Amino acid sequence: MGQSSDIVLYQAEWCPYCVRVRSKLTDLLIDYQIVNVPREKSQRDIVEKVSGQRSIPVMVDGDVVLDDDDDIIPYLEKKYGSKP
Repeated sequence: MGQSSDIVLYQAEWCPYCVRVRSKLTDLLIDYQIVNVPREKSQRDIVEKVSGQRSIPVMVDGDVVLDDDDDIIPYLEKKYGSKP
């Protein structure tokens, strides 16, 4: 069983940046929810609603909204990484 979290990941299976984030979530044994979004950016209204833009991945963790794998991964490591 993984670490409980309120994380929601807006992503697509074909997106290499999303793969990086999913891999990190798995490595850290974090439970999270996936929302798969359309391939076409013009159809990603849900992503724009939560993050103000249409690129993926977007991760929401409570009040924290991050929209780049290079921001998401260090955040996950800092918040959910090694526990004392």
